[in-house]
Parts: sequence; structure tokens; C-alpha cells
Amino acid sequence: MEKLSHPVPASGRHTEPEGRRPGDLDRPQAAFYYDVGSPDAYLAAERVVGVLGTVPEFVPVRIGSPGGFRCAEEETIYRSEIERRAAAYGLMPLRWPDEFPADTEWAMLVATFAKQTGRVVAYSLAAFRQAFAAGRDLGERDTVLIAAAAAEMHPAAVVKAAGLRGTRARLEAATEAARSAGVRDVPAVVVGDRVFHGDAELEAAARAVARSREPA
Repeated sequence: MEKLSHPVPASGRHTEPEGRRPGDLDRPQAAFYYDVGSPDAYLAAERVVGVLGTVPEFVPVRIGSPGGFRCAEEETIYRSEIERRAAAYGLMPLRWPDEFPADTEWAMLVATFAKQTGRVVAYSLAAFRQAFAAGRDLGERDTVLIAAAAAEMHPAAVVKAAGLRGTRARLEAATEAARSAGVRDVPAVVVGDRVFHGDAELEAAARAVARSREPA
């Protein structure tokens, strides 16, 4: 596993904007939009902190989805490319879930709850790794609860929160806000008014972050 220049603690709490005072110097300079069922988002999530040189705000959204392949050959090419990039980045060998793409609706509701409680990075990375390092189905609630446990989230609280209308409303609001910002697929990084789509554009996003730090 490649080393990140900004290690992410088990709780993931330091990445959340909630509770910060206006003007804090460590406020997120970028936002990272993703769905835990996306292999491209998995690759980006594992690299985004190190490449950007800062911890972005992790924002779970329901935009786009893997799949829609026109034939088996197209899917094989897609999988091979994801596996090639994972190896190039020094990640664990990629294992595909039997059910791909997975139905990640419940997993994304849990991600929304995790964001409320300051554990969204830890939970999301654990969910990605359950799916693409362990080959487990994120459509299965037990898999999601394993990821939640890795982020120190109590299973009873997770189940209750994921079933609340307020949690669903927050996920829908985040999704609409992302679309309004120009996000058309995941993963995406937003820096100011610029949107960078895909794992391959992380380096371009990093340059935008660096420019945003320069004195006016």
C-alpha cells in the first residue's frame, strides 16, 4: 500500500469541516466526490490525500455508476485497466466482488451518516477496501457494517441512522449540490470553481490546489 503524505487516523475525524471556526487555516481546499461502488473512485480515494498534499472534504454522492458495458470484451478491458492502475499505484491486488456493479444505496446512506459523525474518511476507505481489496459485495449490509466497525461506528446506530429520512435527504442534497457545481461523474475533485473528473485528473487538481495557496 502506498504511503500517504498525510496519514489518515482510524477515526477519520480530522477531515470534517463541521465544527471548525471560520477562517481556520486547515479548512479543506478541495472537495472529493465519490460513490463507494466505483472502482475508479477507489483508486482515487487511496491517492487523493497524498497527491493533493491536503485532506479534501470527502463528499459521498449518487452520481454516475460503473457498468453499462456494451459487451463482455468491453468489461474485460475496463477491469484490466483498473487492475493495471492499482498495481502501478502499489495498492493491494484488486479483487472484484461477485456482484458488480453493486447496489450501494445503503452503503452510501451509511457514508452520509459517517460524514455527520466525523468518520467519513475512515468508513469510506474501509468500504472501498471491502469491495475491491477483499472482493465483498457492498450491497450486503453485513459488508457495510464491517466497514462501519472499522471506523468505530456502532452497528445499531448505523442501522438506525441509515433508515432516517433526514439521512436520505442529506445524501440527495449533497448530490444535487455536486451536480450544480458541475460534477457529472465520480470520482471528481472540485477546487474553487474547477471540476476534475476521474482518478487520472488528480495531478491536475493538485496543481489547482497549489495555485490556490499562492498569494493574490
